[in-house]
Amino acid sequence: MIKSDLIIIDTAKLDVILDVKYATNDNFVGTQIYQKPVVMLHINAYQALEKAVESASRMGYKLKIFDGFRPFEAQKLMYDAFPGSNYVSDPDNGIATHTRGIAIDLTLVDQNNNELDMGTAFDSFEESAHHTSFEVRDEVLKNRMLLLGIMTFAGFEFYKYEWWHYQLPNPYDYPKLHDNDAPISIM
Repeated sequence: MIKSDLIIIDTAKLDVILDVKYATNDNFVGTQIYQKPVVMLHINAYQALEKAVESASRMGYKLKIFDGFRPFEAQKLMYDAFPGSNYVSDPDNGIATHTRGIAIDLTLVDQNNNELDMGTAFDSFEESAHHTSFEVRDEVLKNRMLLLGIMTFAGFEFYKYEWWHYQLPNPYDYPKLHDNDAPISIM
């Protein structure tokens, strides 16, 4: 067991919305992977998220989080369902930033908690889901750039294939973690 430095995101302490897709069947695998709808991040990613929450709030928006730390076991299930792609990292040989607790999947919502139009659903494996896709309307590109600005200002990097995915730099500074390394089991 590794000391993980994972922090549980508590909506009573951080003004975000949690919609943990992998605790439901509403995800690309089509089956529930997590047994609990809990989101955790490495403390460094959590501190960056706090900055992002503050920036979004100043502009009248809120962050809606789909996923954060993803146990090695969950990443393996996902990779086995969709191997050899740009969308699901191999937990054995890939960077696997979610498995390190330094990646987050999220979107922006307005003051009525309606998601901004990002052009595709979360977990879409289409080219139109790429950050810089010009296959989307100008309004969608503007919304993606708004999210990009908030997240990069807070210290995250973007992943070019997924508009919803952000991660801390220097992933190899963080170990890959298993479910039993977390403060609470979600598998």
